[in-house]
Amino acid sequence: MKAHEIAYGQRLLRGQAPSYERLQARLAGDGSEPHDQPRAVHCGWGRLLIGHTYPDPVCLAEALLEERPGERDIALYVAAPQQVLAQAPQQLFLDPSDTLRLWFTDYRPAQRVFRGFRIRRAQTAADWQAINTLYQARGMLPVDADLLTPRHLGGPVYWLAEDEDTHAVIGSVMGLNHSKAFDDPEHGCSLWCLAVDPHCTRPGVGEVLVRHLIEHFMSRELAYLDLSVLHDNRQAKRLYHKLGFRNLPTFAVKRKNGINQPLFLGPGPEAELNPYARIIVDEALRRGIDVQVDDATAGLFTLSLGGRRIRCRESLSDLTTAVTMTLCQDKRLTRKVLDQAGLQVPAQQLASNADDNLAFLDEHGAVVVKPVDGEQGQGVAVNLTCIDELGRAVEHARQFDSRVLLESFHPGLDLRIVVIGFEVVAAAVRHPAQVIGDGKHSIRELIEAQSRRRMAATGGESRIPLDDETERTLKGAGFGYADILPAGERLAVRRTANLHTGGTLEDVTGRLHPVLADAAVRAARALEIPVVGLDFMVSDAQSPDYVIIEANERAGLANHEPQPTAERFIDLLFPHSRAPGA
Repeated sequence: MKAHEIAYGQRLLRGQAPSYERLQARLAGDGSEPHDQPRAVHCGWGRLLIGHTYPDPVCLAEALLEERPGERDIALYVAAPQQVLAQAPQQLFLDPSDTLRLWFTDYRPAQRVFRGFRIRRAQTAADWQAINTLYQARGMLPVDADLLTPRHLGGPVYWLAEDEDTHAVIGSVMGLNHSKAFDDPEHGCSLWCLAVDPHCTRPGVGEVLVRHLIEHFMSRELAYLDLSVLHDNRQAKRLYHKLGFRNLPTFAVKRKNGINQPLFLGPGPEAELNPYARIIVDEALRRGIDVQVDDATAGLFTLSLGGRRIRCRESLSDLTTAVTMTLCQDKRLTRKVLDQAGLQVPAQQLASNADDNLAFLDEHGAVVVKPVDGEQGQGVAVNLTCIDELGRAVEHARQFDSRVLLESFHPGLDLRIVVIGFEVVAAAVRHPAQVIGDGKHSIRELIEAQSRRRMAATGGESRIPLDDETERTLKGAGFGYADILPAGERLAVRRTANLHTGGTLEDVTGRLHPVLADAAVRAARALEIPVVGLDFMVSDAQSPDYVIIEANERAGLANHEPQPTAERFIDLLFPHSRAPGA
């Protein structure tokens, strides 16, 4: 068929919603056999029910009600959703997502080239494990590769983006060829499960995955690509609109279950909570624990089950005493308790006059400045080696607390260990915020772009401030805000690895040295705290050498996927809510 004939045929089809009658008419018009069996494809997390291959609403509703526990089925291309919902109104609901379509005749190739990663198909068990870690970090269901409909029977293909330097999986997407899945006479395809690592520093990963899928299916002589996106996902919609996607007047129907609960109940008071409180509330609701949001902005909520009632501020609960909280908040007391317990801690003194500060600096060569009572990395400056820098850092720290500490600086990796119920639940190396040069944009522009990505990935909890500490870090590396970073070059723009200032996490729970795990538990017991995040400086997570620099009584439980931080926290608060055998 000639190109102008294809384009003319597509224009006639635009705006026509998929339906059983249209599908049968197209098949008959092409001389193909009509569909006599409804089509469904298993994607590893549930089935895609091709709605317009089902002859009537009863059949489609019955198929949705056959959903397996722990899975999520989706009926797409539903022309008359009200008729399907009428069959089981207590069990089915209309998905609040928009379906978008890109006709390939409208597609324009990218003008900008994104480098530093490659796209390939998922093949090995390690690939599936990496994809599932990514999906769980994004709140998505993992893929069971053994359940996938085989490709020769029309099953899906998963693609991943792999960082060329670290070989880490930083993105994934699923594609479905409709011609193979259900003999689509319109020769379409669809995109599902697009996700990018929330800690990824490379720009353009999501766009490249989408474009790769488009160009892959174009090479198979298909005509269009459909996708489903939540109605309020503005960031994703901006990308799709830029690529040429337009709304398609069709609907999706799902079954009511715990996974889909936010979609059919709508946003409750917990929707305003930050990620660190919401991860706990979501797990409590999943177990049937009553949640009362007392102050969403402050992260305050109350959990109740039976006769037990516990108030929380994120992971800080009634189980933590006021005395223990004081021991953690006052970093002088933290150090004293841990030192008395025989644990390794840095040298420390209160900042005072210039002579005393200089003497401490001369003794240790490099120091850290921090407020006595501070959090989220505010007022912290590290690796200070001259008295002028130290003086400015002290004055800055006094904006957060009139009392300022000097500590000996210990180089290495910033390791966070989360201890719940005196057991290590998660361990992660925290990396400082960094950017990757493209040879075009200034370092300020790169920081602003990376900060926007971190804010989008963390619900606004993480960003890279353009402050004195960032400027000092750049100056130490020989750069300024206006400089152009060479393409592919990585540059750390903060010296501290705090998540709130753009840092990222690398899970190391599985390879944590036993000495470090033991030190974390001993520290928790010395402080008599049931839930704590302990910050270590280490040469490597698999090395026994360490220094404990802080104890956080309100440890952030988010961003530690795939470790079950929220699950163990609720286990501690409500032991009887724990699933048998868990």
